Amino acid sequence: MTSEAITHGGAMNPEGDGWVTPDGRHIGPVVLEVKNITLRFGGVTAIKDISFDIREGEIRAIIGPNGAGKSSMLNVISGFYHPQEGEIWFRGQKRPPMKPFQVARQGIARTFQNIALFKGMSVLDNIMTGRITLMRSNMVDEAIWWGRAEREELAHREAVEKIIDFLEIQHIRRTPVSRLPYGLQKRVELARALAAEPKLLLLDEPMAGMNVEEKEDMSRFILDVNDEFGTTIVLIEHDMGVVMDLSDRVVVMDYGKKIGDGPPDEVRNDPQVIAAYLGVSHE
Repeated sequence: MTSEAITHGGAMNPEGDGWVTPDGRHIGPVVLEVKNITLRFGGVTAIKDISFDIREGEIRAIIGPNGAGKSSMLNVISGFYHPQEGEIWFRGQKRPPMKPFQVARQGIARTFQNIALFKGMSVLDNIMTGRITLMRSNMVDEAIWWGRAEREELAHREAVEKIIDFLEIQHIRRTPVSRLPYGLQKRVELARALAAEPKLLLLDEPMAGMNVEEKEDMSRFILDVNDEFGTTIVLIEHDMGVVMDLSDRVVVMDYGKKIGDGPPDEVRNDPQVIAAYLGVSHE
């Protein structure tokens, strides 16, 4: 993808309480901070002493070669993995070890590198599952389906229909996910994550395996989510054109270490980052 296709504007002066991007978006204070995270699996260190922050309203990219530890980092943030060392701070408070559903209730949602949808269910029903953490009715209410349960169900369906319209998937809302092409399945997964009304959205390679047209569509939706909903986004992506067009700041990982962190143009010209992507010897 070329920069002419979609441009987002780079971050400026990432110090203090925030800044305004060239395209007029406001980047706010730090919402989540990763402090000295180390994650090991047996004798293998997947992440080694990494620190960075995520600011409210920004699109924060995490890039690096295969095996760099990018998805492991998202799994730490979303509660799937618990690091042996380091801390996660969310909205100014140190976060204790949490399970994924507890993290989701904090307002953090994610998509997965490998599509994790319910293939036998319709698009509508898949997106409805994203509302689970927002549901308050108990089993008795649901069995009777009257009063509070009925009102809640209708409210959740209204919210889901708005997401369906937003992502332009009205024509497949009743279609089983298993019948959809890959690009549309990726869009449905994004819709399910948005159904949770996240303040922080983690996207693990949302454009992997897509053609140019599908990437342009997904890029547009990511920008729209950020611009219209004010959602803070953390994005893992291998397509450097997409990263440079969409992101405000970029973290670069290689062999579990952080080797770069800053605005896209700065990272793109970093000799250590260039070396990692060109396969030059590592320290």
